[in-house]
Amino acid sequence: MSLTDRAIEQIRELIRTGALPPGSKLPPEPELAAQLGLSRNLAREAVKALAVARVLEVRRGDGTYVTSLQPSLLLEGLGGAVELLQGDTVALLDLMEVRRLLEPVATSLAATRITDEQLAEVKRHLDAMRAARDDVEQLNAHDAAFHRAVVAATGNETLLTLLEGISGRTLRARIWRGLVDDQASGRTLAEHEAIFEALSSRDAVLTHAAALMHVNHTEQWLRDHLRNADSLEDGPQSPPVQG
Repeated sequence: MSLTDRAIEQIRELIRTGALPPGSKLPPEPELAAQLGLSRNLAREAVKALAVARVLEVRRGDGTYVTSLQPSLLLEGLGGAVELLQGDTVALLDLMEVRRLLEPVATSLAATRITDEQLAEVKRHLDAMRAARDDVEQLNAHDAAFHRAVVAATGNETLLTLLEGISGRTLRARIWRGLVDDQASGRTLAEHEAIFEALSSRDAVLTHAAALMHVNHTEQWLRDHLRNADSLEDGPQSPPVQG
């Protein structure tokens, strides 16, 4: 562990133990460095690193504060990190596998917790998908909003943030799927309607099955497409799947 890493860990320990709770202000840099037995340079570098990680917030002219430490804040960099995997088909398939593991469970959980108001929001996105069935980009935008509303109904902010980060990586893959497969919009709508009907019945088992079938179809299509693309030795190649 480098000296900077150790300095970061010391500040994180103060936060973990409650010595610096969410929203609290850190001591001035000289005082913090002396408290931790660090040079001012190391203390400064550690604060910078934790600010990038959204653990700390540096306010000009005011000082440095511990953030709210909410999952949505700490994990918001996930989507950006996932985007760096753009063009890596193995990573894309790994992410689809993670989505298959998490999303059906999240959707099933939503069935047991969703309120009438939240169900109405899911229906609004489903209706918007029906209206946009001939507009691939709009269809997929409402598709993403549909899934966000479903997972939000779990009340689990960490789960919502994780799935949003993963789904962002596959959004363009779904758009591309619609562009090259004129049957995709009809199948997508049918699968989302099945999820909504299961949610409406508050049936966790049925909802899990409907969500699993939907994610499986998308993943299988992607695997088949990548396999076919890899098998092409000559001639024009398919455009790369991007996230």
